[in-house]
Amino acid sequence: MTAELPRTQEDAAAELERLAAEIARHNRLYHGEDAPEISDADYDALMRRNAAVEAGYPELVRTDSPSRQVGSAPSGHLAKVAHARQMFSLDNAFADEDVADFLGRVRRFLNLGDGEPVALTAEPKIDGLSCSLRYENGTLVQALTRGDGRVGEDVTANARTIADVPQTLVGAPEVFEVRGEVYMAKDAFAALNARLLAEAEAAGKEARQFANPRNAAAGSLRQKESAVTAARPLRFLAWGWGETSALPGEAQADMVAALRTMGFPVSDLFAGPFDLDGALAQYRAIEARRADLPFDIDGVVYKVDRLDWQTRLGYVGRAPRWGIAHKFPAERAQTTLQRIDIQVGRTGKLTPVARLEPVTVGGVVVTNATLHNADEIERLGVRPGDRVVLQRAGDVIPQIVENLTRDEVRELWTFPSHCPDCRSEAVREEGEVDIRCTGGLICPAQRLERLRHFVSRGALDIEGLGEKTLVEFLDLGWIAEPADIFRLSGHRDDLLGREGWKEKSVDNLLAAVEAKRSPDPVRLLFGLGIRHIGVVTARDLLKRYAKLPTLQVLADELVALRAGMAPVLGEPSQKFQARLDKAIAEHIGVENVGAAVGHALADFFHEPHNRTLWDDLLAEVTPPDFVVETRESEVSGKTLVFTGKLETLSRDEAKAQAESLGARVAGSVSAKTDLVVAGPDAGSKLKKAAELGIRVITEAEWCTIAAAAS
Repeated sequence: MTAELPRTQEDAAAELERLAAEIARHNRLYHGEDAPEISDADYDALMRRNAAVEAGYPELVRTDSPSRQVGSAPSGHLAKVAHARQMFSLDNAFADEDVADFLGRVRRFLNLGDGEPVALTAEPKIDGLSCSLRYENGTLVQALTRGDGRVGEDVTANARTIADVPQTLVGAPEVFEVRGEVYMAKDAFAALNARLLAEAEAAGKEARQFANPRNAAAGSLRQKESAVTAARPLRFLAWGWGETSALPGEAQADMVAALRTMGFPVSDLFAGPFDLDGALAQYRAIEARRADLPFDIDGVVYKVDRLDWQTRLGYVGRAPRWGIAHKFPAERAQTTLQRIDIQVGRTGKLTPVARLEPVTVGGVVVTNATLHNADEIERLGVRPGDRVVLQRAGDVIPQIVENLTRDEVRELWTFPSHCPDCRSEAVREEGEVDIRCTGGLICPAQRLERLRHFVSRGALDIEGLGEKTLVEFLDLGWIAEPADIFRLSGHRDDLLGREGWKEKSVDNLLAAVEAKRSPDPVRLLFGLGIRHIGVVTARDLLKRYAKLPTLQVLADELVALRAGMAPVLGEPSQKFQARLDKAIAEHIGVENVGAAVGHALADFFHEPHNRTLWDDLLAEVTPPDFVVETRESEVSGKTLVFTGKLETLSRDEAKAQAESLGARVAGSVSAKTDLVVAGPDAGSKLKKAAELGIRVITEAEWCTIAAAAS
């Protein structure tokens, strides 16, 4: 990926869509399936590129952006439970300057004077599986994985088998959620893999070994049977807390001390409070001890020490404003690129994958690396036979960062012009970096991937419809589109006659399908795979429109709006496009849901095949209306716009407050707006509100409304 930003808004939207899809896939592999395909460094590079494009085109930032997402939706074999308090992720710093910038943002947000210090704590960032332990009246009652931050997997029985997890607490608040990392020590990991190998050889089977300690810990904690977890050498290290009825301290350091007193293991390398220089010195001290630590770490976490400041700073997107992870430099090694294969994704994207001569990087043997796209291959100039430098930062598959034999005379590798799966033409649309198969549903790779996405954990989550079963049903011609899944009962007798299918397994599958006849509307919309509509955007749309069929009406309105607008005489095409995009975003009327989503909806429903697919699906399922749980207030059900400078609230805080009171927050003033909250320096939005006769109030009046509803 190059550092240069896209030249146009259209190019930027296309790249952000590609990045969102790629990052979501890697989140699912890492958090949901414990089977990552790229390194931490590679993943961080994707996230940095996403952040750079969003910074250059802030109008394209969506609520389902990777910068606002945490983890991945939980897997299907464990019960799913909502967190009482959301679990977040951390933004990353890669240089001392990034940490200084983080402190600067903290100071500006808190409006601190130059002489007022900000104290930080520092602790190792352990590479494990995040877990939340809930204690009520001192007794462990629940353990959840992080999942997607809002919903995790119930691993209570398994967590009870970990010796580091106290079953009871003394001196804890009535309700106290302790958060930390489940991990496996390096020596225990090596012993476990040796035992698995010996057991497999004794049984005459192929050994299933874990790639690294993090995968081993995640796979061990998320077992169906707690006896399996109990036989695995898992450890727990506490680093924070979630919901609590009282705080046993006024600073981060106090809270960590309280956790230690209650019997939780905390890092011996936790230290602070520090100023910036002290925090960076602690980072270097921890980095120097990294190789000798008994567990894997990939950086140092800094947190603002004062808890009252943490509360004021709050969260933005997927991360707290009061904390950041300072990552360690990546580890490197050399190997030979043996061949380049092409994988076809759900959207038809052709991704080149480097097959490598096996090499050990940071203690892990790696054989594959993604090459991203044709531009990356051209940038590196790689061909089969080249000697390459790999970079790894704590995961399985590294990033190729350098071609050492670029100048050697060798036949160039050419990106294919046709899909390797269906032989349809592969094209690169103007402004996009990706090359895509044009085969659509006739392409086996896309058809399978689209159906797999539809039944996946983040979408309808139909247990029993895994890839192997989908392939079988596709080959039989029983399914070709989502609605066909709900007609599988018509093939029951045929299925019973097939190898591997018994009456119980058939009935279980059909029962799992029938259980989704009234699917969650957000999951159903996300499962359709409409471009730009991830889970968060689907939720935002349904907050506003409630009923799924209403979105087809909205799409028809957007199609009509596009058809009805035309450039004025002499108007440049870019200016017209910007005017059209603004009109579409205003018509949708949902904060952070912009023109890209509107165009995607319009395009989807304008296609006759997709309308048929939609109608066919809704004839088989009946999704309920989307309901938002809020407090009653005088702004419930109304559309609000915040404009001007807010002096006591950040814009994100104000939006969250309004939504909790049952209001919708829009980004622009229109005839649909009910109320405008205006601070100093309010400009065109305030003027438009006056023209439309919309009620305008001050920030102080807004705070009075919010206080009355609490």
